[in-house]
Amino acid sequence: MYYLYIIRCKNNSLYTGITGSLRKRFREHKLGEVPFTKNRRPVRIVYWKIFNTREKAAKREREIKGWRREKKERLIKNLKSLH
Repeated sequence: MYYLYIIRCKNNSLYTGITGSLRKRFREHKLGEVPFTKNRRPVRIVYWKIFNTREKAAKREREIKGWRREKKERLIKNLKSLH
């Protein structure tokens, strides 16, 4: 199982990534062990989706990374409306 996730940083920037362990990866972001989020903490996960292969997760990650911020914000908002 692989997770595609989006993190919102304290400066409101968005970081998109994939991981096999969302809990472990989030801890690494919180501890400043990921270069992009190191100086942008605190961070919080605002979107995630589970994929059954790394290839599928990576394909979706590349797609989302190519989006404009407005489209990413709509994706995040739509997830929140489902909960």
